[in-house]
Amino acid sequence: MKTISLILLIFALTVPGFVGQKQTTQPLKKPKQILFDFRVEQTSAPLRLPAATQKNVLSKVFRKYLTDEGKCNPEFDASSDTDYLKAARNAGQIVPSIVDVVTGSFTVAGRPETAYVISVSECGASHADNFGTSRVAIFAGQQLIADVDVDFKNTIVRKTDLNGDGRDELLMTSGFMNQGILVEMAALLDFQNGRHRVIEDIGTVTEDSCASGIPGSSAKASVVSIVDGVPGEMPRLRIDNYEASCRKAKRWRFLSTGKMPD
Repeated sequence: MKTISLILLIFALTVPGFVGQKQTTQPLKKPKQILFDFRVEQTSAPLRLPAATQKNVLSKVFRKYLTDEGKCNPEFDASSDTDYLKAARNAGQIVPSIVDVVTGSFTVAGRPETAYVISVSECGASHADNFGTSRVAIFAGQQLIADVDVDFKNTIVRKTDLNGDGRDELLMTSGFMNQGILVEMAALLDFQNGRHRVIEDIGTVTEDSCASGIPGSSAKASVVSIVDGVPGEMPRLRIDNYEASCRKAKRWRFLSTGKMPD
């Protein structure tokens, strides 16, 4: 028995790593964090704000405006202006309304603020103009802090603070339908010094031609995920695109990674 024990001891001392070898394991890969899944059908109730809130916000954003599109001046002519929509705004030929709202800290870390999305609805704005521009007005209490044109983006789909600086970013979308084809675009925005910055233009996130009746119609949608980044810096976003047939119960299949192909 002593002989066997001695042999085992010698073997353990002479074979590298047999005794005291540290077991190394690969760190667990963090699960992918989804920022937003555009495959999921979005439903929302109509925004209900007190009339006094609407009036208070709109009167601070616009010098003059109309409360009814029936009051638009049919003789208003800005055909000589290179920017018809701007001319309509300057003339007060607009019928604005608040279409979305969210609270957070957008311009100063930790300060309670409210961001209102406003559909300006310039008189005479057509389908080609997306029926008018959109603005985001940010208030701290009763004070207007920022008032910016957000390039027709009219819906907030998520508020987040991806870099942890205490100021919230907004994931916003814009969209249109043409001949039964629905297209939706998205971008991640932040707001500094009275201006907005496009952190990432995600591009098309929904393209649904099912209502068009075109042969081979399908639905395409993106899943936007957060890729681990350096603490204190904005992480990289990953865009995965999926496609499904026009069945009621959609079965999505992976299509591509990156911006959705045209």
